[in-house]
This record gives sequence, structure tokens and C-alpha cells, in this order.
Amino acid sequence: MLNLFCVLLAVGLLTVLIAWGKVQPLIAFVLAALAAALMLGMPPAKIPGAIEKGIGDLLGSLVVVICLGAVFGKLIADSGAARCIARTLVDKLGAARLPVALTVTGFVVGLPLYYNVGFVLMVPLIFSLVAGSGRPAVALAVPLLAGLSIAHGFLPPHPSPTALVAAVHADMGTTLIYGLVVAIPTLIIAGPLFAMTLRGIRGQPAALFRGAAQADAAAPAASVAGTGSPGIDTPGAFNSFATALLPVLLLAASTLLTLARPELTKPLAFFSSPLVVMLVSYGVAICTLGLARGRSLPSVMAGAQDALREIAPILLIIAGAGALKQVLVESGVSAELGAQLSHLPVPPLLLGWAVATLIRICLGSATVAGVTAAGVVGPLVQTSGCDPNLMVLAVGAGSLMCSHVNDSGFWMFKEYFGLSLKDTFRSWSMMETLVGVFGLLFVLLLSMVVK
Repeated sequence: MLNLFCVLLAVGLLTVLIAWGKVQPLIAFVLAALAAALMLGMPPAKIPGAIEKGIGDLLGSLVVVICLGAVFGKLIADSGAARCIARTLVDKLGAARLPVALTVTGFVVGLPLYYNVGFVLMVPLIFSLVAGSGRPAVALAVPLLAGLSIAHGFLPPHPSPTALVAAVHADMGTTLIYGLVVAIPTLIIAGPLFAMTLRGIRGQPAALFRGAAQADAAAPAASVAGTGSPGIDTPGAFNSFATALLPVLLLAASTLLTLARPELTKPLAFFSSPLVVMLVSYGVAICTLGLARGRSLPSVMAGAQDALREIAPILLIIAGAGALKQVLVESGVSAELGAQLSHLPVPPLLLGWAVATLIRICLGSATVAGVTAAGVVGPLVQTSGCDPNLMVLAVGAGSLMCSHVNDSGFWMFKEYFGLSLKDTFRSWSMMETLVGVFGLLFVLLLSMVVK
């Protein structure tokens, strides 16, 4: 019981440092790890080594995959493929089915793009559709952003699910397939169905964003999908869809092949590796969205440099979470907590979800919530025998719960759409909570099927 209290104090210190002290997350994690190690009685001489090992072990298996995911997503955005996907889906499904079109758009665009990038990229599209259809911006934004959020929280190669896969020793391909099964019904409920209740919310977007929308709406169809740079040919719909979905298709295909033909597991091990999948996908994207469209290799690599700068803070968060996790492991408290939690009359998946939800409410960041929860739920997976792939999804659902004033996404939504705090809670916070609750529900239902 004393050890549990020490862990709670360490997490409380982490919360205070990040939420109120505005301390850089890596430093906050290291300080919390030091405090936890000392309170748990670890020999001081072993503490620095444990912190270094935690950072190295977690980043060692993730850094290349996450960085490749970042540069891949950046190329999808810079080439105009993301907007091409959005425009194609909206045009094909028609004005009468705009919420459905935007739901699919958010999910498809969210597979290769990180949440903040997808948000900023798609907002002008939303406002241009508002101008053309007369519908409330919030009722159109929620379906699209639900798709972005679900992809961000549930599906590799996004940082939090990828870190969770490594922490609980899950299989990335299987997690991706299960994640798609869980994501689709969750998306239908939190996206177009929930959006039907938001038609009465009318925001006042800032003039800056209205101007971006008008420019987007006025752009010719041939250039709306692209960057608008002179001499750069923009990609077509097939090229955009095929390239953006390539990592998902490769991971899913290799996983399904090994399930159908177990004897192919070893021959496909190299090609099904997330590192190889992301490297191949990025190489294909360079050709199809870069060189073949008239861009030079140096210009493509310049975008990669920007992407790596943007992803660095997330890598530091993951590194810090690895340090705290390793301290809990080497002090023995992680295994102790896992054993204690496994004896509770509560499903392990629900416990993992609850841990992530609590951290999310305290810290705000979905990524921090997911990777921090990994240190607690890792031993729980081993002692309870639950499916690690489903645990990744349960924690992912919890990490999206109850977005409020300590989450940057909350304020982005409020300011972009000119909403009051009350309406932001009614729309954004409720949408994220629906994603978390129904995500867990469908994970629990799936656990009954895949036993």
C-alpha cells in the first residue's frame, strides 16, 4: 500500500510540474522518476542507470518508426495529397452526405497525418463547405475531427499507440487490424450521429480563418489539392489515396497473411517490420508525391527536416515516460501493482482504460496519458493474460477521454470556431468522451470474440 502511495505522489508531482509549473515534459518526467525511485527505496547509485536504460530501451524501438511516420505525413500534407483526398470524398459523396464525407475524410487523412497537422490543414476545407452549404461549422467539424482523433489515439504509427505496442509487447499489425474494427463503429457514433445534436451551436470564427476558407474555396479544383507552388504538378485522387494508405495496407496484408499461413511468419518477418513498412512507404511517397510531380529531392528533404523538428517534443515525452516506467520496473513496484490490480474484480482492459483516463484528466495530453499509463499496465498484461493488442486500444481510448481546459486541442477547437467555453464543452469535450467510452465498449466486445 505504501508503494502505491509513493507512485501516486510521483504522478501527482508530474501533474503539478507539467500542468501548473509548465515544466518541459522530459524534465518533469525525469524529476518524477527520481522522486519515485528515492521514495521506493532504490539504491541511489542505480537510479541514473535505470533512467538511462528506460529512455534508451523505449526510444530504441520507436524513434525510427515515429520519425519515418512524421516525414511521411509531412510529405502527404505538403504534396497536396491530403486535400485531394478530402475534396474527392466530399465531391463523390455529395452535399447531402457532408457529415459522412467529412467523417471518412478525417479518418483517412488522420492515418498518415499527426493530429495537429491534420487539424490545421482541414480547417479551411470546413469553412469553405460552411460558406457553400450554410450548415453550422461545428456540426461539420466534429465528424472530421472525430476521425482525426480516433486515428491519433488508436492506430499505429501514431506516437502513443506505437509506444504502447512496444511497452506491452503487442504486435503492430494485429493492433492495427483490431484498431480498425474498433474505430469504425466508434467513429460513426462520435462523428456523424453526435454531430446531428450540434446544429444549434453557431460559432464566430476569427477573420483569419474565414479568410483562409475563402481562399480555399476560391482556388481552382486543380490546385486546391496541392501546394499552389508554380511548376509543381499536384497528385491525382488514386495516387493520393494509394500512397496515404500504403503503410496501413502493408501492415494489414502481412498480418493477415501470417494469420492465414503461419508458415509464412518467418519469411515475412522482415517485410512486416514496422520500420521496413514505414521506410518503404516513405520511399514510395518520395517517388509518387515528390519526384514524379516535379519536386526536387532537396525540396522533399527540406520538408523532412521540418517534420523532424515538429516530432522532437513528442519523442522527448516518450523518452521521459520510458524513464519513469523503468524506475517502476526496477524498484519492483510495477510487478507488485500489476499483481494487485489483477486480483481486483474488474476486467484488466477496464483498468488500463481507467488509468489512462485519470492521467488524461490530470495532464491533458493524450500522448502523455497513453505512454505514462504503459508503465502501469505493462505488468498487468503479463499477470492477467489479457490480449496486449486490445490493451493498447483500451489505453488509447482512455487517453482520449474528457478533454478539457488543460488540453491544447480544446483551445484550438474553441478559438478556430469562435465558441464559448460552454459550447466547447458541449461539442469538443463531449465528442472526445464519446470516443473514449464507446472505444472501450467496442474493445470489450471484441475481447469476447478474439479469445
